[in-house]
Amino acid sequence: MNLTPFAHLELLGGFLILHVEISDEPLIDAIGREALARTSIIGREFEIILCPGLSGKELSVTLYHEVLEAAAVASDDPPESLIEFNEGDFDAAAYAAHDQLGPASPATLNLMLRSHGFAEP
Repeated sequence: MNLTPFAHLELLGGFLILHVEISDEPLIDAIGREALARTSIIGREFEIILCPGLSGKELSVTLYHEVLEAAAVASDDPPESLIEFNEGDFDAAAYAAHDQLGPASPATLNLMLRSHGFAEP
């Protein structure tokens, strides 16, 4: 999957993906477990680093997951539908987005965000 179209991507809700890149090394989360991605949130801007070796579907689902979770966390007033979401809920939503909208793209990321209640700022 070409990640170039995701650089400096404006998203619904007033968010911006600064860049998406694949790490050279495996990723570890805050408690020492292997992770598929790491997203840094700076205000309303996201920097997404993906684990190397993901299949096309895993890459797509991980992008959906990371963007939805980051938008929920970075939002001053997240949509009601996301307030009680946990990691499993973000995963389920990401798989559903991939199944319904196809591989993650700039357009489908915004469609997913709209379906969860995000709108133009």
